[in-house]
This record gives sequence, structure tokens and C-alpha cells, in this order.
Amino acid sequence: MSGNVSSTVPLDVPPDQRKAFQERYDRMTGGKGRLMLFAGDQKMEHLNDDFHGEGIDPEDGDPEHLFRIASKGRIGAFATQFGLIARYAADHPDVPCVVKLNSKTHLVKTLQAEPLSRQWLAVDEVAALRDENDLDIVGVGYTVYLGSEHEAIMLTEAAQIVHRAHRLGMTAILWMYPRGRAVPNEKDPHLVAGAAGAGACLGADFVKLNCPDGSDISRFKEVVRAAGRSKVLCSGGSRMDERSFLERLHRQMEAGAGGSATGRNIHQKPLEQAARFCDAIYAVTVDRAPVHEAMRLYWGDPGA
Repeated sequence: MSGNVSSTVPLDVPPDQRKAFQERYDRMTGGKGRLMLFAGDQKMEHLNDDFHGEGIDPEDGDPEHLFRIASKGRIGAFATQFGLIARYAADHPDVPCVVKLNSKTHLVKTLQAEPLSRQWLAVDEVAALRDENDLDIVGVGYTVYLGSEHEAIMLTEAAQIVHRAHRLGMTAILWMYPRGRAVPNEKDPHLVAGAAGAGACLGADFVKLNCPDGSDISRFKEVVRAAGRSKVLCSGGSRMDERSFLERLHRQMEAGAGGSATGRNIHQKPLEQAARFCDAIYAVTVDRAPVHEAMRLYWGDPGA
């Protein structure tokens, strides 16, 4: 059977799991190989800074706001922590989920201690939650801080997580962030390309990166090439106006990105508006729609 394995199915997925893996991968990517990831892991990473304050819809303070958006908007998958899925997924069973297996807060700064984020739970425990409750858990995620003096710990955990996820027929997404006192510029294009290549070495299906701006497309193409068959997900980053966000995303997709990962730019909006922005991001990411068509979806234009 190995000769017939799709290029999207790595060889560490056992033969009896390859069909399930491919089905999950296709469901995440709309059958087009491009992933629109709704990132909801900031409740731990940024505590309440992203969920309360000026310009943020009050409903965003409630964790279920994330699940309501994921249920209503068009997404490929929703990434968040195990505990939130255990609490809320029963009321939103159709949401395809990616379980983030490590997280840390932003309270301890690099000058105080080098970044380290350890694995919370085993991949088998995620699979058990999925199977016991018939949830649509399609994959797992994990962050590696390259350049930290603790990178060896995270690299080892990441490799084991990716392999175990594949053995259980699930995809694996690695957040690959250069960070630490050894890293003078986290968004240097050459360094970001190195992080993409490191994710490929770990066997990731998708590598989520804080991508440099797409103004110099040749530098971004270096990132995409370095990732190889591990597709690049461009992080949405801090909040910006919708058209500028979609224009930047469109440039990244044209340069070869394999998807997008957006959090704050979606969930800080009221539910209806957030769901429509999901539709717009999905259109650019997966359907390769032009920006003007995506903006019509965001505005709720029935002719879009």
C-alpha cells in the first residue's frame, strides 16, 4: 500500500489509519490542501489581555464565544486547549478541533527566564476524549521556542507528539517560534525560514509561523521552500483593519502559504461579525478568492 500513499499522508501513519488520516486532513482543508485555522489558544498564552478591553466585544470574555464563532463561521479547524474542549464541545459537537498540548502565559519575560512550554497531556488522552465522546478532533498542536536554552526539551516532545498523532491517524501542527536571548529578531525572514525547516524535520503536517510581512515576496518564498511538504500557516498577529488583513493574507497565499491561523482578528468581534470574517478568511485561504469577494462576504452582501 505504501506506493499508493498520498503525499499528504506521512509514512509513520500506519496502513490501518491512513484512510482516517486522509479524511481528517481533507475535512480540515476543504479537500484543497489549504487550512484556515481559527486559533483560540490565547486564553492561556495572553491570559485576559486579548479578551477584555477597549474595542473588544464584551462577549469575548466568555470562552464559549470562541465555540459559537467556530460553529457559525466557515473554518477548517478550531485550535484550543483540552480543558475548554472537554467543557464546551458537547454543545458544539460539529466543530473540528485541534487540541493544543502545551501553552504558557506571557507573564515571565525572556529577560527573566528563557521560554519553556512543556507538554500537558498525552496524545492518547486526546484520542480517548475523541472516541469516548464522538468528537471531531482532527489533530493536535504544540509550540516550540527555537533559540531558547530549553529548545532540546521542546524539540524532543514535539517529535514524539507528531509521531504519536500520526500513529493515531491525526494531523500535527507545530507552532515554531524563534524566541529567547539568542534571538535578536524573531521575524527575520531567514530565521523564520529556518523555523519552517525545523518543523519539517519534526514531521509536522502544518507549521504555524509569525510570518514576516509579504512586502518582499522572495523572502517569504524562502520560508515556503524551507517547509517543503509541511505547509506554512501564517499567523494573523495583532488586530488590524479587515481589508489590510485580507490583502496581506492574499499576498502570503499567492507566495505559496499553505494556510492561515487567526485568533484576535476574529474573536474580538461580535458573534455575527466574527463569523462573517471567518467566511472571508476562509474564502481567501481555501477558495483562493480575491480580496474584493472576501470583503463582500464580510459585509454580508447576499450577492457575494
